[in-house]
Amino acid sequence: MRAALYLGTLLVFLAGVQLFVLTRSTEHVFAWTVAAANSAAFLGAFYWTSVPLAFLSARQRTWDRARVGVPGVLIFLWMTLATTLIHLGKFHFHSPHFLARAAAWTWLLIYAIDPVLLTAALIRQTRAPGVDAPRSAALNARFRGAVALNAVVVIGAGIALFAVPTWAATWWPWTLTALTARAMASWLLGMGVVLVTAVIENDWRRIRSAIIAYALLGLLELVALARFRGDIDWNRPAAWLFVAFFAGTLIIGADGWREANRARLAPP
Repeated sequence: MRAALYLGTLLVFLAGVQLFVLTRSTEHVFAWTVAAANSAAFLGAFYWTSVPLAFLSARQRTWDRARVGVPGVLIFLWMTLATTLIHLGKFHFHSPHFLARAAAWTWLLIYAIDPVLLTAALIRQTRAPGVDAPRSAALNARFRGAVALNAVVVIGAGIALFAVPTWAATWWPWTLTALTARAMASWLLGMGVVLVTAVIENDWRRIRSAIIAYALLGLLELVALARFRGDIDWNRPAAWLFVAFFAGTLIIGADGWREANRARLAPP
């Protein structure tokens, strides 16, 4: 499990570079062409958000402090595999650009193998001997309620984007293709499961890595919206809801980060 988390840290960092940094070059460097810069940056922000989640989880010595992100990552991996198989013809397997072609085959290899390996690792991990340490730093009701509400929102949006991407694209604040909509849905569903897991864990020490990642997600998504604000239809209410939601994500994540650090430094 530790090896899977460290490997995941490297892979999501590299994907984040392709999407969040080389945002307008996906035709040449990524597994498929993400036409809308906002879509590429949106996905890249999620990939980079997963860096602290995976890395900090891998560094934990006990499973109860490392597992908060694993169920959500597993959902993301399986949903991304499904997205890939549905839209296989859109990938750069025969692109004239070597980097794009290599990215497409690497993508297929990763998402064909990783879901199976992580599932097997999770089964082995849950069968390992030992018991969880008792909860000693419960979340406050305000924070727990805010996280639960955010989970409902992102899971609902994820289901809509994956099940009916063409309809969902009609209220999105920028242009979406079905492939991009489902790729974004995979991340939203994974994040929703991480949030639900955090509510269930109900301990600041157990969810610290997820809270740090959540704060980073809010910051990166706001940066992405600011970078490509000219591509957004600001006449759509969804555009302002996006700003409000990710501003809230940053505030909730920063508040949780502060509380988690306070609990981590407190005597056991």
